[in-house]
Amino acid sequence: MTAEHAPRILYQVKQVELAVRGRLDAVVRPHGITVTQYTALTVLEQHPGMSSAQLARHAFVSAQAMEGIVRALGEAGLIERVRDADNRRRMTISLTAAGTALLAACRSDVDRIEAEAFAGLSSTERSALGRWLQDARRALEQSP
Repeated sequence: MTAEHAPRILYQVKQVELAVRGRLDAVVRPHGITVTQYTALTVLEQHPGMSSAQLARHAFVSAQAMEGIVRALGEAGLIERVRDADNRRRMTISLTAAGTALLAACRSDVDRIEAEAFAGLSSTERSALGRWLQDARRALEQSP
């Protein structure tokens, strides 16, 4: 196949995303959550105390969609919302012990998916791929 007829990189990235999403869904669904809810929980694990709007940006959904996600995760006892001491109008969101436990229960399966996806890459190649993907994301975030 000539370079001119090869699939575009963005198309290939989307194919990988869809394949990963399907595999992740099979892992997290038995725990009673969706892939988007799992993403929100992993973001909160890394950045506790975010607002719903901040969480929406990090989880790649609209603020309106995140409100429903936060409501469902709160009702399931996986997160808690607390009024910010510095800004009484702002609510911060953090994982509960149950949320942390759920992520721990999913971790080995998620790690296995990642290991399978990149089994053909050396650790140097994995690091390079990670850097390239971060660079691409930053470039897109900085452009109008």
